[in-house]
Formats: sequence, structure tokens, C-alpha cells
Amino acid sequence: MLTPSRLTLARTRRGLSAAELARKAGVQARAIGEYERGLRSPQPATVESLAGALGFPAAFLTAPEPPRPQLVPRHAPEKVQATAAAQLAIEFNGWLERLFVLPQPDLPPPRTSPGKTRQGWRLDLGPAPNMVQLLESHGVRVFSLPVDCAEQAAFSCWHNGTPYVFLNPTATPEQARFDAAVQLAVLVGHDEPHGFAAEFLMPQKQLHGTDHRHWHVAREQFALKANLDSPAPGGMTRRETSRLLTKVFKVLRENGTTPLHVAKELNLGLEELNGLVFGLVLTALPGGGEPGPRGRARLTLVH
Repeated sequence: MLTPSRLTLARTRRGLSAAELARKAGVQARAIGEYERGLRSPQPATVESLAGALGFPAAFLTAPEPPRPQLVPRHAPEKVQATAAAQLAIEFNGWLERLFVLPQPDLPPPRTSPGKTRQGWRLDLGPAPNMVQLLESHGVRVFSLPVDCAEQAAFSCWHNGTPYVFLNPTATPEQARFDAAVQLAVLVGHDEPHGFAAEFLMPQKQLHGTDHRHWHVAREQFALKANLDSPAPGGMTRRETSRLLTKVFKVLRENGTTPLHVAKELNLGLEELNGLVFGLVLTALPGGGEPGPRGRARLTLVH
């Protein structure tokens, strides 16, 4: 039987109006609204037509209710497609937590200063390490947004006490790093997230004699913080990515579970999953696979 909220999620994820979906699926326009409100349930053949039009397996539309993330007021994503992608990532995280013991959230108290946050995380001197991996080591789940959400800026949310960060897929390496620091500030309730990020990544007292390359930030970000230009050319050559997800897929492969199997477990296409995990599934060969590891593997992250 169709789960109404699943149909809404899939339609929103594809950026379709109810009328557009009706045309693609060959059903009456008013039927989509009735299905999504639970006023009536479509026949199995219609569910298949809807799934085909949406590019999701039919099983996706009949699965249990999807997660509903707790968005941060004043920082909610502007694009509903991005919110839908976040729901899929949260569902993937739930699947992972049934197999792995992931790092527990360890964020500083609300409105902790950038300096105190660095101190608490033992980052007293020098540039912060890989920001994606740093957040992951403190229990934040970090995902990439799919390329069709490229117009959506990075954002964050909570679900069942777990913090999530979603990074723009087309941002420069420096911007993605800065965005991750901004979202850390959003998660801990700072009123000036960009100011927090600048001080967290480039402590004012440590700027003398350095340039943007030292801090792995954009020249413009350094110039604004240091009140001077950084004439040195160059910068980061690649984006920071997830160590946690890299380890996850490695352990799964070692236990005979391929990314294609993971996607099937989630009722997603492989491309959909790949868009959420920094493209990491492309490093594995598609194929079948047995269920995941016996017991729960514990992942240790060192930044």
C-alpha cells in the first residue's frame, strides 16, 4: 500500500508539481493530491507507474514513513528538493547505525565561543584539520547534496538528537570548508555563524605572518578577516571529504556488501546514493552482495 508521505517526498525530491507528476505517470491531476493526503490509495499498477515517473523503485513508495528533520529556524534550506535529499540521507544514516557504532554527538554547549570550541577540541594552534572529518569525529553526520541541488547553500538540521550538515556539491574546496564551519556555528546556536566560522578557522591572534594558504581558506575570506590582502597565489586543490563514509564502504565491501546492495536496501538508485556520499560509491564495483557485517562494527575516527 502506498505511503502518502513517501509519494510527496519522491515528488519533491524530483522537483515536480502534482500536475507534472500526473502527466508523467498518466493519471488524473487531482489523483496525486488525493494520494498524498491519504484520501484514497492507488492500485499496484498505478504505484508502479508513479514510481517509474519519479525514478524510484516502487518499494520506496510503500516503505514506512520517512524521517522528518528538525530544521534550524532562520537557516532552513530554500529549496524543497534539498530538504527531500536530507530526508534520504537521514534514512541512510539510520541504516548505518543498525550496522555500525558511529561517533556520538559531542558538540560544545550553545553559543560557545570559537576559541573555547577550538580549545575543547584540542585545536589551540594552527589551522583546523579537514573540517568534514573533524565534524564527523564529534558525532556530526556530514553529507553532500546531489548535483541537482547545486543552487542550495549548505545547511544543517537535527534528527533524533543527531546533528547533520549538508554541503553544496559545487562549492570550491575553500568555500566548502568555510561552509562546514558556518554550519557548526548554526548547530550550536550562534547568532553570527559567519563570524564564528572565520575566527574558528583563522584565529585573530595567529594571523600575523600567514596567508590564506596556511589556513586553507579563500583569499577573500582571509583578506576580510586579516584586513589585508593575501597576494600569494594558489590554494586547496581538492575538496575535503568524509573519512567515516570511506570507512563504512570499505568495511561493507570486505563483508561482501556492495554500494548497489546498500542502495537496494534503501530503495534508492545507485546514482541517488552516490550524490549524498561525496561520490564515494563510484570507488566500488556494482553487483550483488550479502547482508552487511555480522554484529555492529565500531568505527573510530582520528582527526
